[in-house]
Amino acid sequence: MKTLKIKGMSCQHCVKSVKKTLEEIDGITEVAVDLAKGEATFRETSPVDGELIRERIQKAGYELG
Repeated sequence: MKTLKIKGMSCQHCVKSVKKTLEEIDGITEVAVDLAKGEATFRETSPVDGELIRERIQKAGYELG
């Protein structure tokens, strides 16, 4: 499992948005987002470019920490 720090989440809507954003990336499964920790965890089923993840998270309105 990989873990990312995500800045800017403040409510359950944010959690759902980040989860949906990550789930839409090919190769990412088992997404879990923890609002209290400001983290998202997921499993990669195939290698995923970190820059692609960063772009998608930023487009959703959040930042990687």
